[in-house]
Amino acid sequence: MRVLGIDPGYAIVGYGVVDYIGNKFSVVEYGAVTTQAGVPFDRRLETIYDDITAIMLRTSPQALSMEKLFYNNNAKTVIDVSQARGVLMLAARKNGLEVFEYTPLQVKQSVVGYGRAEKKQVQEMTRRILGLESIPKPDDTADALAMAICHAHCSGSLMGKLRTRGYR
Repeated sequence: MRVLGIDPGYAIVGYGVVDYIGNKFSVVEYGAVTTQAGVPFDRRLETIYDDITAIMLRTSPQALSMEKLFYNNNAKTVIDVSQARGVLMLAARKNGLEVFEYTPLQVKQSVVGYGRAEKKQVQEMTRRILGLESIPKPDDTADALAMAICHAHCSGSLMGKLRTRGYR
C-alpha cells in the first residue's frame, strides 16, 4: 500500500509518501509545499492544490492520511487551515484518493505506542521506523510521515479494515 501523509497548513504543508508492504516501510518521497506570506490567500490555496496534485500524480498513492483539525485559540488560523484542508481534500477527490483522518492522539499511539508521547518522541520513532538518517525538516514533513505511518498501521488492523468498510 502507498500512503500520502499530509500535515495541513497554509504557510507550510508537510507531505510524505511511504510504501507499506509486509509490515515494512519504505520512503518514496517527502518534503513541504510552502506559500509566501503577503501573497493573496486564494493564490496560496491554488499553489497548495497545484503542488499537492503534482505530488499525487508523480507518486500515485492509494490513500491520503491527514490530521483531523483541532481548535486552538486563534479563530483566524483555524479558518485558514480549514480552507487549506478543503483544498487538500478536493485534490484527493479529484485524484481518486480516499481521505482518512486521525487525531494527534491516534498518531502518537500508532507511531510511538503511547498516546501522550512528546512531539520529539514521535519524530524520532518516525525516523527509526522509516530508517532515515535524521529527522526530516521542517517539522511539518516529519509530522506528515507520521500520518502516513499511522494510516498504514490502522488500515492493516481489523478495526481499520472495519472502518474502511463503513463500520464505526
